[in-house]
Amino acid sequence: MSRPTIVAMGGGGFSMEPDNPLLDDHVLELARTERGRERPRVCFLATASGDSPAYIASFYAAFARRAEASHLALFLRTVDDVESFLLDQDVIYVGGGSVVSLMGVWRAHGLDEILAECWRRGVVLCGLSAGSLCWFQDAVSAFHGEPTSVGGLGLLPHSNCVHYDGEPARREEYRAAVGRGDVIPGYAADDGVALHFVGTDLARVVSSRRDRAAYRVEAVEGEAMEVAIEPDFLGAAPPLAVA
Repeated sequence: MSRPTIVAMGGGGFSMEPDNPLLDDHVLELARTERGRERPRVCFLATASGDSPAYIASFYAAFARRAEASHLALFLRTVDDVESFLLDQDVIYVGGGSVVSLMGVWRAHGLDEILAECWRRGVVLCGLSAGSLCWFQDAVSAFHGEPTSVGGLGLLPHSNCVHYDGEPARREEYRAAVGRGDVIPGYAADDGVALHFVGTDLARVVSSRRDRAAYRVEAVEGEAMEVAIEPDFLGAAPPLAVA
């Protein structure tokens, strides 16, 4: 039986790195290994962007030749049995945008419980930016202005911060929030870096770019302590196996 798996990208994938498919290739190969289907079924959720037609079109352009690609729109629903549809996927790929809006819409449509069941049954969950923050208990969002703490689905009992190398204000607020105890300890990722969780444990860190990192961030005597985690660069074709 497939293991509960989440690949949380700090930034990257088809929408941020259209000429660098390493992170998306990693997710597809992971799905083949875990789910046993050579041409994985991949469903895109663009909820955080309001189901942007341009975003959905770019997903199909990136995945249609490599997978059985589909999308689930919630603002203009075209799928009647959402639970069966999502449980039949090998990968659920969540795009970026507003994690606050995403969480509100998902809960209104019951996707919070459905996605938790998908995770338990081994459907590979992944995404970037808001599509990373949503899987964690706590996160720092900067979509609506100043960085602020928000809650996610809580599948992963950690906090999360994305775009760690590209948004200094978000990084500063995340460190401060961890230090204050406003969010629980957790993980941050630079653009091009993905946190690969098996169950609730971090199993591996991978990257599509050299000279990038992930970080474990904890509170020590009211101050944030940040420890860098060097990723496996996917361009070097490291082995896929995780402990």
